[in-house]
Amino acid sequence: MTDSVFNLTVDENKIAVVTIDVPGEKMNTLRDSFADDLKALLEQAKQESVKGMVFISGKSDNFIAGADVKMLDSVRKREDALAISELCHQAFFDMTKLPYTTVSAIHGAALGGGLEFALACDYRVGTDSDMTKVGLPEVQLGLLPGGGGTQRLTKIVGIQKALEWMLTGKQIRPKQAKKAGVLDDVVPQSVLLKVAKEFAAKKKPADKEPKLDKVSKLLESNPFGRNFIFKKAKENVLKKTGGHYPAPLAIIKAVRASVELDKLKAYKTEAESFATLVMSDESKALRGIFFATTEMKKEWRNDDAPAISKTAVLGGGLMGAGIAHVSAVKAKVPVRIKDVAEQGISNAMNYTYKILDKRLKRRIMSKADMQLTMNRITGTTDYSGFKHIDLVVEAVFEDLALKQGMVADIEQQCQSNTIFASNTSSLPISQIAAQAQRPENVIGLHYFSPVEKMPLVEIIPHEGTSQETIARVVNFARKQGKTPIVVKDMAGFYVNRILAPYVNEAANLMLAGEPIEKIDAALVEFGFPVGPLALLDEVGIDIGSKIAPILEKELGERFKAPDAFSRMIDSKRLGRKTGRGFYEYDKKSKKVDESVYELLGVTPAPRLNKSEIAKRCVSQMLNEAVRCLDDGIIASPRDGDIGAIFGIGFPPFLGGPFSYMDKLGASKVSSEMSTLANSNANFAPCDTLVSMAESGAKFYQTQPAADELSPAPVAEQAIEAEPVDEQPQEESVDSPKQDS
Repeated sequence: MTDSVFNLTVDENKIAVVTIDVPGEKMNTLRDSFADDLKALLEQAKQESVKGMVFISGKSDNFIAGADVKMLDSVRKREDALAISELCHQAFFDMTKLPYTTVSAIHGAALGGGLEFALACDYRVGTDSDMTKVGLPEVQLGLLPGGGGTQRLTKIVGIQKALEWMLTGKQIRPKQAKKAGVLDDVVPQSVLLKVAKEFAAKKKPADKEPKLDKVSKLLESNPFGRNFIFKKAKENVLKKTGGHYPAPLAIIKAVRASVELDKLKAYKTEAESFATLVMSDESKALRGIFFATTEMKKEWRNDDAPAISKTAVLGGGLMGAGIAHVSAVKAKVPVRIKDVAEQGISNAMNYTYKILDKRLKRRIMSKADMQLTMNRITGTTDYSGFKHIDLVVEAVFEDLALKQGMVADIEQQCQSNTIFASNTSSLPISQIAAQAQRPENVIGLHYFSPVEKMPLVEIIPHEGTSQETIARVVNFARKQGKTPIVVKDMAGFYVNRILAPYVNEAANLMLAGEPIEKIDAALVEFGFPVGPLALLDEVGIDIGSKIAPILEKELGERFKAPDAFSRMIDSKRLGRKTGRGFYEYDKKSKKVDESVYELLGVTPAPRLNKSEIAKRCVSQMLNEAVRCLDDGIIASPRDGDIGAIFGIGFPPFLGGPFSYMDKLGASKVSSEMSTLANSNANFAPCDTLVSMAESGAKFYQTQPAADELSPAPVAEQAIEAEPVDEQPQEESVDSPKQDS
């Protein structure tokens, strides 16, 4: 079977060991030939008269990472998608009917189709490695498990846990998987094959009931309890997704079928839903995000660039604390925090401690691992310990002279090749580097808050930044778990530049009489995780007011912020951090602060519907995104889409601003903007949109390809936060985020 992904050997006890190894690929994925290869394997095993079979991976860090997404994306007809699911169903049914025992020996990722394959085996043994994880993350690609996963997982772990795992796409650690019944044993990698063979020598197991507590068992064992579970699941899904994503509802339907219909009809429900979802616009958009992020992993990569092994952060506020956290926890490098006050250092270290303590209490990490991680973070009020630092990230407020002074300090205190990265949200990097002795080491590294949750980081080289510096910072950002986009050095860069006119338009609508809650609701219904005025409150209205003049000075009148912002600042209404902004806040809730209307001299007088409100705000963002492409701020529409989704929560199901404009058509987008421009010149479509409308051109001509499977992170709402005398805080119930 030299051409197959399955390579079979048989020992003296007639236990077959099947090594799964897709030739020439880093990841094992289920491909078009899978069913034929499996059929040939089972026929060979029959000829060899095997008495048990173990499946093990030939890869070092994955069992089977899932289905080949390129295969799914090449499907053009629903019937072909249906055939894929039905083919998997039959192949896995054939495995369950074998006269001998089958075992999956799992080291590394067993995700999606990989876990479905394992669930079709009689036993599953996993290693206790951090690499090992199981899950059904198809929902992140707008799909449901189409190889029997909705059926088999439910039988093993019960309705509620199956729904939880599939609706969130969460990846489960080995100990959790064993406790739930998905893994039959968890062992060191050194004895994985030995233990798996021992299982293979056993008799085929009888069907087992899920391991449920008394309450869960009571609910799941009767139709009234099950109806309650499915009703609540649907309500929660609609609340979180706004009905924009069909996959979660299809998952609920398939799981319900697994307990209410006969096996044939239940599996048919899964297959039919899978086929429908493969062809849906939402899944196509989410698969586009996956392809884009996969393609981006190959860019600016330089394995020969010196690694960043020691870091420092200037500023112990919210942003500095978050940057220190991802450096120590994700990148696993020592990080030194410098702040003017000991309290700032203490607060920043406590930020990470609180996050890790939650993991400790949930038994996600051990006390020893927590202590090891905390030991990576140290602090100082001077530059002691900076001599051998590779990368220094400044996270202080937007003051050019202060940042230039920090560049000079780092050049004096650190090595000649130490990189100085600014987390500025709006100041051009060339200005920060203007007085540098080694400008080639200066770069922008713009994170979004909360840093540990937001997947995006903007990397901004100025004209004098060296290629090596760019490569080193890109490599390090990826180690921090970030998706980096390299953008041109111009005020506001990309994300803040497209965000500013969007927020300004929302404020102008409010000043024109549209109610605050109506404006925010309109954009949430459009698909953003939080409305623009609520976002301003989260960011801090004072922060936005400091960025706006920089953008206006560098880019023009269309970035002028409403005068209302200064009145709110004067009255100490800065948003959530002061307890009042557009909303009033207490520990558990928020509500519109009606007195803000009187302060701003506004009488609420609704006149636009929500669709019109959303169109006006989003149009400003779309227009500015195209200008950014024209100015070379972003290298491609793909980077623009990823930046908007991962940076400001542009609705993922729409694929990003450029994909959305392609879907609508440049003619429609330009026409709608021209109509709005009759009352406000800022809406006038830019020249490129007008030209595209005339020619019928699109931003995307072909679909990019991908060659490895790793579900793309779903973006959370961006929050710009400036670490000025602010203390790291616990995440509040109303903090804007988007669940995957």
